[in-house]
Amino acid sequence: MDRILVSGTSDRGSSPFGRTHIQNLMQSSITLESVKEILNSQSYIADDYVAMSVFLSMRLNKPLLIEGPAGVGKTEIAKVMAKALDTSLIRLQCYEGLDANHALYEWNYQHQLLHLRINEGSDEQTIFSDKFLLKRPLLQAISQEKAPVLLIDEVDRADEEFESFLLELLSDWQITIPEMGTVKAKTIPHVILTGNRTRELSEALRRRCLYLWIDYPPYEKELAIVKAKMPDIDYALAEQITKFMQEIRTLRLNKAPGIAETLDWAESLAAMHFTHLDKTMIEATLGVILKDWQDIRQAQMSLSELMEKTGVKSKMEEL
Repeated sequence: MDRILVSGTSDRGSSPFGRTHIQNLMQSSITLESVKEILNSQSYIADDYVAMSVFLSMRLNKPLLIEGPAGVGKTEIAKVMAKALDTSLIRLQCYEGLDANHALYEWNYQHQLLHLRINEGSDEQTIFSDKFLLKRPLLQAISQEKAPVLLIDEVDRADEEFESFLLELLSDWQITIPEMGTVKAKTIPHVILTGNRTRELSEALRRRCLYLWIDYPPYEKELAIVKAKMPDIDYALAEQITKFMQEIRTLRLNKAPGIAETLDWAESLAAMHFTHLDKTMIEATLGVILKDWQDIRQAQMSLSELMEKTGVKSKMEEL
């Protein structure tokens, strides 16, 4: 298990300052063009403002808070960065009630009790050591020799209390463990936070991050994404799918479909060897792109209008 650097202790040959200095030198070699190449190499179609935000986050060693509707590619940025940088992706999925035991660390109580039974007379300092520490995502992220990508996904789903111990990490790159002291980062991770605005995040958290908003893509970009992710798809089918998705988002839906649903639908239709859309097939596969029964009913009621706007013909019209 990785050693933990605690304030007031020596760790010869692995000075946090030395590693941070080396990391800063590596960060300084990152350019905007190299970030664009990183994203393009993983088939991530990014606008200039997206590439700029990722570049500044990496160059300045600052967390990047990405907000936007569900399914528009926020999480994918972290996955792409990890693959391109050939480093590990550490993901913390947030939810209501998330606490320090699941986000930071917890003690392996079973091993501690076993150790005390075998070694009678052991003091408290012995059992509260790295050997008995279970590292959760946030502590894992700052304990790596090579800077990982830390994805804190859907941070707005967590309670406000979660932000309090997250702030210490993002401010000083350290975590306080009462029984051991202050754990300082070996390397500073590339931090991506995502949110769907289910609640307003605190100003303190926002101030510590760079900010990026990703919205639903325009037609040309969404079509390019479909072609990049599925190069073998029939081009006419890809055009119809993209036009249909652009139009269906104009309806009053509870949960508008994102790019993820576009790709799922394209993959499903391509797997069945369809070359164009028709009414019967659309009705049969609406559950791929819409995940709410009221939305499906709304789409069914508006299907004729949607088909007309996207240029999709029924089988009777084709005859």
